Amino acid sequence: MYFENTGIENTVIDLNLLDDLMEKHGLVRAGQWDYERVTYDKKYEIKEGTFYLRVFGFTKDGDVGAHEANITLLKPVIGKHYFPHGVEYGENEVFPNHLLKSCEQTLSAVKADLNAFEINVR
Repeated sequence: MYFENTGIENTVIDLNLLDDLMEKHGLVRAGQWDYERVTYDKKYEIKEGTFYLRVFGFTKDGDVGAHEANITLLKPVIGKHYFPHGVEYGENEVFPNHLLKSCEQTLSAVKADLNAFEINVR
């Protein structure tokens, strides 16, 4: 399930600043990158299962591995983890309201930090 109108999609930000900002809100990049793309995850382990809030991004002209990239953020998504298959985002998934509220609060806090840095939104 995508989170619509969060205000962070299409934001362009330096990778190093983004790493720090996302980690502040529990969104970790860890090994989730290649030279053109990044994924930030916040893991929720609740009684209904294991869920991931994910924020994806890409660079048009930088190098993530060299930490020299401006990242364009995409729409955030929530997915449920199924062992051993992975994370499913389908419309048939059920996401508890308390989980969605927590994700929305996290995304709102990320947006506020992006605004504080006056990051370029295209």
